[in-house]
Amino acid sequence: MTVNTPAPLRHLIAGQWTGGKGDEIRSVDPARPQTVVAEGAAATADDVETAVAAAAEAARRWAATPMHQRGAVLLAAAEIVDRNAEDWGLELSIEEGKTKAEGIGEVRRAAQILRYYGNEGDRQAGEIYSSPRAGEQILITRKPVGIIGVITPFNFPIAIPAWKIAPALIYGNTVVWKPASTVPLLAIRLAHALTTAGLPAGVLNLLIGNAAVGDALVNHRDIDAISFTGSTGVGRRIAATAATRGVPVQAEMGGKNAAVVLDDADFDLALEQVMLGAFRSTGQKCTATSRLILTEGIADRFLAALAQRADALVVGNPTDAATQMGPVISDSARKTIITGIETARTQGATVLVGGQPYADEDRAHGYFIAPTVVELGDRPADVWTDELFGPVVAVRRAADADEAFALANDSEFGLSAAVFTQDLTRALQAVEHIDVGILHINSESAGADPHVPFGGAKKSGLGPKEQGTAAREFYTHTTTVYLRGGASPR
Repeated sequence: MTVNTPAPLRHLIAGQWTGGKGDEIRSVDPARPQTVVAEGAAATADDVETAVAAAAEAARRWAATPMHQRGAVLLAAAEIVDRNAEDWGLELSIEEGKTKAEGIGEVRRAAQILRYYGNEGDRQAGEIYSSPRAGEQILITRKPVGIIGVITPFNFPIAIPAWKIAPALIYGNTVVWKPASTVPLLAIRLAHALTTAGLPAGVLNLLIGNAAVGDALVNHRDIDAISFTGSTGVGRRIAATAATRGVPVQAEMGGKNAAVVLDDADFDLALEQVMLGAFRSTGQKCTATSRLILTEGIADRFLAALAQRADALVVGNPTDAATQMGPVISDSARKTIITGIETARTQGATVLVGGQPYADEDRAHGYFIAPTVVELGDRPADVWTDELFGPVVAVRRAADADEAFALANDSEFGLSAAVFTQDLTRALQAVEHIDVGILHINSESAGADPHVPFGGAKKSGLGPKEQGTAAREFYTHTTTVYLRGGASPR
């Protein structure tokens, strides 16, 4: 792909790559919105019917395929993804806006996830319990749920799909997948890697389209479970709809993640990690640091250094090697973030750095937002509670660690948090008192390894966690087998 030649948009249905019959879809380079990255016709509700039927047709054969053979497909796909990491990482950078280095890193992470689940056949497959009755054992076996509807967001266009699709497939399910229509190219790349690796027709179906396609998928009578990552509002609507049919939902939704820096923190480490948590991926990740809580002894010095570092970040075309932060995904996202900053001002916030549109020609025409730090007083402020999903950090001061931990919990969300301290007792108190699904001690709030559970507490998540062995709880159901023989032969 070159920036002058848009990639054709294709859907994967029943093992065939096909054009759509719906409305025109165009994905653009958010750094240069006049550049079309991929284009084509969207899928339709009829395509959803065909794709689900194909998944149903393939389900029995795929479930009957030994797990080691299913894993071999994932391992072969991982090799394809890894081999193309440089090229696909560049495409990801152009299509989504994260820096080229981050794009390549994300592609390699997708390969890592595929490898992790590709080796699942070598791990424990069930459990055996003692029976109170002589001559009997109790076995817990696992079976696939069936047809999984997968709906993924724009911000990690290959890694998040990989961590949903790989466990779905290894445990014997079939999948109908709708990615965000703003990032179709990387979805096509991942689906192509899996089919090239030998995935049978119908086991994975890819439909690129608008919300109507997602609605048709969520409402389809033959979908057995839905895995979703995206906004809280959409996630709750999906869960409500699915509940009327008794369909389980795994939803990873919003976050308003806090970093707490206590007086005794390693200053340079905390500063570096807060910068990474707040501004890497342009703040467009559910685990990004969007709230910062500083105890009084360190606050003035830390804020001065943070503002200086944020102001010095190189913001520009994400494909340039020198760029440290790219644009946000769309003009509507940019406008929402700018409105959020202006609202914070009217609610009494002090903008320490950023907060103004870029005036230079290169960035003024792209979807760029300056790294922004706003300090709040005692008044309520929307920027403290509402997820802006961009490079904006809201700061409050705390008198001591207890108040800091209380402020960290001051959110309806509970996805991730970070605490910076060299006091073991304070670290243990943070583990006990901060109510989140993921807690980092002396590292940034963002980050997820594929072998451990990922997901939030409170209103950040619904259903079982993702990744690691936790994924098995969503993509399989158990059968308790009471195994007893007949009379012993004489």
